[in-house]
Amino acid sequence: MKYQNLMWILWPSFLLAGATSAAVFALVDPLDIVVLNTLQFDRNVVYAAGFFLFWIMAALSSALTLYMAPRTPIQSPSDSLS
Repeated sequence: MKYQNLMWILWPSFLLAGATSAAVFALVDPLDIVVLNTLQFDRNVVYAAGFFLFWIMAALSSALTLYMAPRTPIQSPSDSLS
């Protein structure tokens, strides 16, 4: 995989993960999240886990978009005239 393709996947997903984390944690207090009725994590742990979860989800979405994109360059109408 080319480095350019990797950046097309990771950079937009990083930005989306930051925005999604800000939006979600503005509405949800991490200390209110309890897992299996017994586990309660520190606020910073939930922030980090949420950010990386959002980053992975957005990266998978970007990778799927890049995978489904056409491989051949699309010709513009001006290219066909010459």
